Amino acid sequence: MELATAMSDDAREDFGELLQRHRGIVFKVANSYARDAEDRADLAQEIAAQLWRAWPKYDERRPVTTWMYRIALNVGISHLRSRSQRDRHQVPLEDDGVGAGAEAAGTDPDLHVLHRVIAALPPLDRALMLLYLDERSHGEIAEVLGITETNVATRVGRLKQRIRQQLTGAA
Repeated sequence: MELATAMSDDAREDFGELLQRHRGIVFKVANSYARDAEDRADLAQEIAAQLWRAWPKYDERRPVTTWMYRIALNVGISHLRSRSQRDRHQVPLEDDGVGAGAEAAGTDPDLHVLHRVIAALPPLDRALMLLYLDERSHGEIAEVLGITETNVATRVGRLKQRIRQQLTGAA
């Protein structure tokens, strides 16, 4: 029997409300691990699908946001890995400025530079910064990423220093 039909209407409704209430997590991760609007939409859909598949096994004793981040980040990192494998076999088109991005849209150029610096980080560091910037505790970050709180604190300190150096060098 398929999972969707095995779940009660109440469980489906609960999941829908949960996803709606915490949709920011899905979009933050999708925006951090995908390149363009189409890729972000596909990744957000994949994250939602994986959350749906994992919903019956959710342990209510744990914070729901921790559970969501853990799944979303795993999907995002997997997406990034598969994309980098695909990219090795593709030839990029020349960018003629048509998709100029955030600078053309009038967003803060400093924020755009920060997003570029974070996007260039390795997947684990990018996930760490995403959670840190979302003001998650070191304990929650450690639980989501499967590392120790001490490791979180050390990595955050080093990443902040590296990003600060890159931003001051870019200015």
